[in-house]
Amino acid sequence: MPIEVCSISGFSKTEGNSVAIKIDEEVILLDMGLSMSDYIAYTEDREDVSTKTYKELLKANAVPDYSFIEEWKEKVVAIVPSHGHLDHVGAVPFAASLFPTAPIISTPYTIEVLKSITYDEKIQIPNRFVAINLNSSYKVSDAITLEFVNITHSIPQTAIVVVHTPYGKIMYANDFKLDDRPVLGKKPNYERLKELGTEGIKLLIMNCLYAHEHKKCPSESVAKQMLKDVLLGVNSKGKAIIVTTFSSHLARLKSIIEMGQRLNRKIVFLGRSLDKYVRAAERIDVVQFSKDIEIFRHRDKVAKILGKIQREREKYLIVCTGHQGEPKAMLSRIARGQLEFTLGNGDIVVFSCQVIPVEVNKQNREKLEIILREKNTRIFRDVHVSGHAHREDHRDLLEMIHPEHIMPIHAEPAKGRMIAELAEQLHIGTTHVMKDGKRLVL
Repeated sequence: MPIEVCSISGFSKTEGNSVAIKIDEEVILLDMGLSMSDYIAYTEDREDVSTKTYKELLKANAVPDYSFIEEWKEKVVAIVPSHGHLDHVGAVPFAASLFPTAPIISTPYTIEVLKSITYDEKIQIPNRFVAINLNSSYKVSDAITLEFVNITHSIPQTAIVVVHTPYGKIMYANDFKLDDRPVLGKKPNYERLKELGTEGIKLLIMNCLYAHEHKKCPSESVAKQMLKDVLLGVNSKGKAIIVTTFSSHLARLKSIIEMGQRLNRKIVFLGRSLDKYVRAAERIDVVQFSKDIEIFRHRDKVAKILGKIQREREKYLIVCTGHQGEPKAMLSRIARGQLEFTLGNGDIVVFSCQVIPVEVNKQNREKLEIILREKNTRIFRDVHVSGHAHREDHRDLLEMIHPEHIMPIHAEPAKGRMIAELAEQLHIGTTHVMKDGKRLVL
């Protein structure tokens, strides 16, 4: 059995991505993600996350179940996150120590995000970090080389990871989109992807979250225009403006900053996760937002700046956490009147995001929007484009790569079957629709 694959997590539901690839007597772990809805539900009333153990989080279904590869644990030679989103790296602080000698290998920003998370939560792990630039390779062993191919997504330095083995190449294209007009970073490395397709791909593990959407995912530049239409196209004189989006979405934050400058407003970022992702990016010069904005994460400083904004509301643009309606996040606290700032008639709240379709998020956002409507604020929803490939992007990648085998990931099996139907229509490869904990021998 030269290559064996275990679909550890992210196959029976959307979150908690993780795959194990066994090549002879060595194992590569691709992604180590949290199931965010389960994690939030379990930790929302617990202040100190650092005391939570892997076993506790496993009981809460918040982390991948590595008992599926119990007999492989001593063989793991690398943990390889594809990018810095928590449903791909968030379990690293809790689970990486199960494989203490395996280095964590990823792109520089992803590594910097992981360092920030472990530092912020006061969690120590024994694994060493290895940062590899995009469009570069890293030799793990005599038999295995990792290649990180630049691809676009909603966080910087996302990679399509290619595992080169003596028995063929495995391509891990989890979160991705094919964006030819990115707001931050370079467009996908189509040239190398086409070369890899010509060289031959044994297995393509591909995101299928939006396999039901019969269209191409719009460019991030479209979201920038949507923000422009809202922020510059409505009368905001004398009104507060609050924008909330994913803290890791630096391209979106870049566009928001630009619009704030065009409005001649001072821009402030409020919240721990915004501070975490922006500071990590600034340390390795991905962005330098601090020259144009101020960031506040500590409660006393947040309270002080909000008191100032309350008196001069039309001079500021607030960017804050809480786009999913999280009860402890900044926007929810502002809406509930728990901070020194009052939203009122005609104030503008922009959700530059979509609701992640799990029940806890839908409920939290509805509760938040009810409060905002009661205050007669102007709510702008879905000022957003996705960071995930849609069905026509899946088609383009399949035709570019022509893999022998296809394994859909990042959604329930119904979405995987949609990829199988598409591949069958294209007469490309054999599709394996998996569930968590199953194995495939190639």
